Amino acid sequence: MAVDACRSAVPQPPAIVILLDTNALIWVEQRHARTRRLVRDARRLYISPVSLLELQFLHEAGKIRLKGSVQSLIDDDRWIVDEPPPTRWFVQALDLAWTRDPFDRLLVAHARVRGWRLATADGELVARLGAAGCIEL
Repeated sequence: MAVDACRSAVPQPPAIVILLDTNALIWVEQRHARTRRLVRDARRLYISPVSLLELQFLHEAGKIRLKGSVQSLIDDDRWIVDEPPPTRWFVQALDLAWTRDPFDRLLVAHARVRGWRLATADGELVARLGAAGCIEL
C-alpha cells in the first residue's frame, strides 16, 4: 500500500503533444507502417486547419484521392483539430523565411506557438527543427 502511494507521488513526465504535418496526417489516416509507432506511443495527436486546407487543395488539383471528405477528417476521433490564436500563429510564421511553402511555414509556426513537436517525413523540416522540434517518420 505504501509503495503505491509513493508511485503516485512521483511526478510523471508531461505528455508529448504531437502536431501531424499534412503528410503524416495522410499516413496515419491510411494506417501507413511508418506511423504505427507514433500512433501507439503518442498520448495526443493534433492536426492543424492548415493541413485540412492543403488536403483540399491537393484533392482539387487531382494530386491525391481522399478516402472520405475533409469533413470526415475533422470528425475523426484519432486526433483533435487545434486552432491556435491567429495573430500569434501568423506572427510566428513571419520569421520562417527559410521555406517558400506557405503550408510548411504555417505548420511549423503552429507547432512552435503551442510548444509541440511536429510529426513529419519532410527532410527539410526534420533538418530545420531537429529532434527537439519534430518527430521524424
